[in-house]
Amino acid sequence: MTATPDLGTPGLGTSQLASPDLLRSAFRRHAAGVAVITARGASGPVGFTATSLSSVSADPPLLSFGIGTGASSWPAVATSDHVGVHILGEHQHELAATFARSGADRFGAPTAWREGPEGVPVLDDVLVWLVCRIVERVPAGDHRIVLAEVVLGDPAGTGRPLLYHQGRFNGLRD
Repeated sequence: MTATPDLGTPGLGTSQLASPDLLRSAFRRHAAGVAVITARGASGPVGFTATSLSSVSADPPLLSFGIGTGASSWPAVATSDHVGVHILGEHQHELAATFARSGADRFGAPTAWREGPEGVPVLDDVLVWLVCRIVERVPAGDHRIVLAEVVLGDPAGTGRPLLYHQGRFNGLRD
C-alpha cells in the first residue's frame, strides 16, 4: 500500500472527535438544494425549510427528508398522510428564510399558496411541487427520516435552483 500525496487536505492532527458541532461544520461545506415541506396541521398549514431532500427510488417514485422531532412542524408531519414538497428557485431566498425561521408566520403575506390535492398546502412560483403520501417515518437520533411516495406534481417551474452552503442561501454560478 502506498501513501497518497498531500493535496492540501489537513492532516490527521487537526481531526476532531464526533460531535454535533463537527457534523454541522462538515455539512456547512456541503452544498444542498433547498426545499420547503408543507402539511396540513390541526390548526392550519405548517411547513419548514429542508436541505435533506433526497430521491430514493424511481419505481415506485419515493423521496426522503429529515425533520427534527422538536420542530414546530413535526406534530403535523407525524400524523399527516400527505405532505407537499417544493423545490425552490434561486429567486426564493426570502421564502426559504421565512420557512427556516422559528416563530415566523410562514403562510402569511407575502407567501403565496393554495390548498392542493389531499388538503396539502401548495406554494406558488416554485421550480417543482409534489404531493406525496407518507410511507414511513424512521427514527434517526433526534430526527425522523420520512419516506414518501410521489402521488402527483408539477415540474414546470422555470429558473435555477436555490442552494444552501456555508449557512447562506445562494444561486448557482456559471
